[in-house]
Amino acid sequence: MLPVIAFPYQDPDLLMFPHLQAILPDLKALFKQAYICPPVTTRLQTGLMDWLAKDDFFTVLPLDRQMQIGEHFAYLYGNAARMADPDEIIHLAYIDRLSFALECGYREQFFRDINSLRMEDLPLIFQRSKTAWETHPQNYYEIENFVTAIGKNLFGKSLDYAWCHLVVQAKQLKEILPLARNTDLSMVAEMILMLQSDIKTKEVDWLAWEDPFILARESEELKRERENSLEETHKRLSYALPMIETMLNFALKRNGHETNKKGYHHRDDSEYT
Repeated sequence: MLPVIAFPYQDPDLLMFPHLQAILPDLKALFKQAYICPPVTTRLQTGLMDWLAKDDFFTVLPLDRQMQIGEHFAYLYGNAARMADPDEIIHLAYIDRLSFALECGYREQFFRDINSLRMEDLPLIFQRSKTAWETHPQNYYEIENFVTAIGKNLFGKSLDYAWCHLVVQAKQLKEILPLARNTDLSMVAEMILMLQSDIKTKEVDWLAWEDPFILARESEELKRERENSLEETHKRLSYALPMIETMLNFALKRNGHETNKKGYHHRDDSEYT
């Protein structure tokens, strides 16, 4: 039986629509159903929404209000887990990464990796390989790999907490989602924290940096631009720092410590005086 896939679909300027159309035959060959969640801004594109509604491959789960990104993902993943059969395999992914993998020379590898998965392989993170990471801007790489390094220090595993492609059973997803409290992007790290005792990983080249392809920019030029951009560094830190705090809190609670209302560990200094 083919697995299903779920991905958020934020496309207010229809940048991704031609890519979605281009990869649709491949998506249908790999997955039996796609759960997608367009936010309010994308729903205003009536031509897109009509196109989606005409194809029963898509189960559209539109948002009726603005949500933070973590809320958006939780709404999509929660509904997908509820609507799928409990034992069904669900791929959680992003449309830009899917488009890059299928349109830029990685199609055969992508098909091979998706079709090779079995129930015993799950839950699984498709992680960026060394080759894939080398295509990313240095600040992007260093910040996300710092999160991975913190996780290894705390939990003994090198995991991509800011994952791009996660594969789980519907019943696993349904079990962990109510426990994910964060409303920002750090909720994806929460998901990994709850799965990490059983999680497996596979490094893949098809998770190379997708932005040059999506934006139709020369890759080295865009890479240099992002590496010299404070905005890019701020963007990466804006989710990496909450991820690190979430990981630390998880480790502290697991070991019986308390945290204060801001989430940081509270030390009773009286024992040192």
